[in-house]
Amino acid sequence: MKTLFLNITFLILSFSLYAQDSLVNYLEIAAKNNPIVLQKYNEYQAALHKVPQVGSLPDPELSIGIFLSPMELVSGKQVADIRLMQMFPWFGVLKNAKDEMSLMAKANYESLREAKLQVFYDVQRTWYELIKVRQDITIAEKNVELLKTIERLAIVWYSTSSISNNGSSSISTNISKGNSQNVTSGNSTMGSMGGSYTNSLNSSSSQQTPSMQSNSMGTQTSVSGLSDLYRIQIEIGDLNNSIALLKNQQNTITARFNSYLNRPIKSKIETPQIVMVDSIPLPMESITDSILANNPMLSMISFEKQSINARQRMVSKMGYPMVGFGLNYSLINKNSMSTSSMNGKDMFMPMVTVTLPIYRKKYNGMQSETKYQQLAKEQSYSSAANALQVEYAEALQLYQDANRRIKLYESQSQLAQKTLDIMIKSFSSSSSSLSDILRTRQQLLDYETLRVEAITDYNTSIAWIKKLMASNYQ
Repeated sequence: MKTLFLNITFLILSFSLYAQDSLVNYLEIAAKNNPIVLQKYNEYQAALHKVPQVGSLPDPELSIGIFLSPMELVSGKQVADIRLMQMFPWFGVLKNAKDEMSLMAKANYESLREAKLQVFYDVQRTWYELIKVRQDITIAEKNVELLKTIERLAIVWYSTSSISNNGSSSISTNISKGNSQNVTSGNSTMGSMGGSYTNSLNSSSSQQTPSMQSNSMGTQTSVSGLSDLYRIQIEIGDLNNSIALLKNQQNTITARFNSYLNRPIKSKIETPQIVMVDSIPLPMESITDSILANNPMLSMISFEKQSINARQRMVSKMGYPMVGFGLNYSLINKNSMSTSSMNGKDMFMPMVTVTLPIYRKKYNGMQSETKYQQLAKEQSYSSAANALQVEYAEALQLYQDANRRIKLYESQSQLAQKTLDIMIKSFSSSSSSLSDILRTRQQLLDYETLRVEAITDYNTSIAWIKKLMASNYQ
């Protein structure tokens, strides 16, 4: 007995480990192939490459002017004029612009995490749903076999009962023949005896033979047995229809699951026969704090708010002048008519350029814009935090309800199974009716199906809570 218990325990643990391993593999495939995750990843990479763009100086300006006819100068003939200018923003503009884009890249990374967590949750939810449908199919098929067994027992029992009551299985035919003979004798007696027909009929009706009573009981048994057999066949037909519907539903869920993994919709999906209930990694009282601290949606909004702060500092410094430093080079050839010592010498001229930000409306408008963006992000953060708390309350309700239903339906299934076993064993001795057996079997089927549904809801609620906590596989 101890060896059997150890073998069963090892089998359950093996199924559990297989389920966990297969789920982890599917999550890894989804993380690598899911189009939404890849989209968010590419957006994050694009945001990273914006950082060096905004942190660089403006491109220098090079201008070249060539005189088609050399300009006569005192010290020569000017052939060309070359100018190079580099503009420099005010101190801190480039740094704040770089900080803004860096924080926006971090916000894009949090958006990537959010998309990844959502895909992980969708994969787990669909995976548990597929397991539920497959287990429902298994339960329904087992119940079809059970109904067929009950049907065979009913045929044997009612055949034996009919033979013992009447000596033949066609008891209804004998009953109809006996009724026709009684009517014929009654008419002849009425013709010969006249007015004494009523008294003799009453006397004959009150004095039925034991064989007639046996025929009446056999008729009732045969009719009841036939209706029970029809009821069994109706139940089998309903179950076969349910199995067909469940298989169609399985195909739809399989297609949706494979779409998350970005692979052909008819790809085979491995699921275990037994799924152990999952667990929450943290105490229930710490989950809310973990959601507010780790949820990527809140982190994304927080980085966006910091990015707006950096933009506000940048905008405030953009209202200061920009300074440009440059060099002007004049190419001069010698003039044969000039006696100057500077004849034919090129000229170099350092240059300084300053912008004059005198149109203040645009700078004031940019500062006001960032202030309103800050207020909007603060409201967005509060709204997202409230929505997450409501979502956690819904997930917690599903978790608690599923946990209660699992315990209830496990107990109810055990009781219904014991009751059904007892009724099937006592069916041959006529102490249990077939209707009661069918009713109990239907209860057992309902409880098993509801238990599977409760486990699915329980594991789904755990996956939901882990998504909110951002504690899924990263």
